Amino acid sequence: MGYILCMNVFEFRNLLNSEDRKEKRKSFIRSLIKSVETGANGTQDYIVKKGSGKNKIAKTRQ
Repeated sequence: MGYILCMNVFEFRNLLNSEDRKEKRKSFIRSLIKSVETGANGTQDYIVKKGSGKNKIAKTRQ
């Protein structure tokens, strides 16, 4: 705690600038992430291929 009180103006400005750069980098990375739609292209439901329930959506994964 004592060091923070003794910090000069130059160190304080550098600290603020580095924090600002970190926030900008984080927001940029977040903007690159694309959300995905669950269930798109059959990724959530499973269709029975063989048997009496052919071409029906399975309720549980087996």
